[in-house]
Amino acid sequence: MNKYFCGVVASCAIAFTQQAVACTGITLQSQNGDRVTARSIEWGSSVLSTNLVVVPRGHATQTQTAQGPSLSYKNTWGYVGLSIEDKNFVVEGLNEKGLSAGLFFFPGYGLYPDYDKKQQDKTISDMEFVAWVLGNFDSVANARKGISDIRLSERYKGAGTVHYRIADKSGAQIVVEIVNGEMKIFDNPLGVLTNSPGFDWQMTNLNNYINLKAGTVAPVDWNGTALRSPGIGSGLLGLPGDITPPSRFVRAAFMVSTAPNLKSADETVLYSFKILNAFEIPIGLEEENKANPIGLLSATQWSSATDMTNGVIYYKTMNNARIRSVDLKTINFGQVTYQSLPIDKVKSEPIEKVVIR
Repeated sequence: MNKYFCGVVASCAIAFTQQAVACTGITLQSQNGDRVTARSIEWGSSVLSTNLVVVPRGHATQTQTAQGPSLSYKNTWGYVGLSIEDKNFVVEGLNEKGLSAGLFFFPGYGLYPDYDKKQQDKTISDMEFVAWVLGNFDSVANARKGISDIRLSERYKGAGTVHYRIADKSGAQIVVEIVNGEMKIFDNPLGVLTNSPGFDWQMTNLNNYINLKAGTVAPVDWNGTALRSPGIGSGLLGLPGDITPPSRFVRAAFMVSTAPNLKSADETVLYSFKILNAFEIPIGLEEENKANPIGLLSATQWSSATDMTNGVIYYKTMNNARIRSVDLKTINFGQVTYQSLPIDKVKSEPIEKVVIR
């Protein structure tokens, strides 16, 4: 266990109410029917140690909660994921059957049930839930059935709560939240998720923005005075631009609903990163003053895209904007060994010099 992480989570309850967390998730589809989920992960309080993990079929895992032990299992399916601080804390990933799952912070609204030692075989920690889902289910339908009896419990006391997105290549997608000790599962046809408040509130809030439209509003006449747009984009007037979760949810939903259906999966993946670029949070927006003791340039520490149809996961980081990919079809999950690799070999943005002669 990374000892530094224990210090991080100890201050999470305070950080949640101030800055720190601002994940944004979207979903797109190509003309060919390729389905792509994408997301950013923000953390403005410290540098997250993030690894790329490769987990074979049959890998044994013993999970642990803050209050005591929880379920142990062996993977049915292999997967590739991105973990933070601890190799078992997978926050985004894709398995060999095309199932995608991700964790999003959910501060101030979720509440897990009390830990019950008698039900430890049905209990799993919030930070290990994504890995368990990826390792054990091949579709959203089967995941929905399998998680219904599971009890979520916090991995670190006082670190706040999370909620989850689970999607597959059929287009099915659900959001999982634990509210007042009870699991709630929502269908997510838009494929958008941010943080708090709850998903049902976020969806209702979209009704406040039915006036938005892509492009430019046509000129109008006010008692003989011609009014016209000073430039393109007037249909977006009223679109919230701040970095709060409700505002990001509205922006993401609007961008997804107006996104073109591009021809290929590759184009769709690249477009998903273009959308996520609009949600990058410079550290200056997170801090109340110009001091930057952490040394981060961006609270958006990495972004990923998952082509569920073709079995490829992509990512880029705050240290390297070059998009990298892992093709799961090239991995034999029956033979590959468990691996955990840093996502950045060198933690600095490469700059290519253009020589003029």
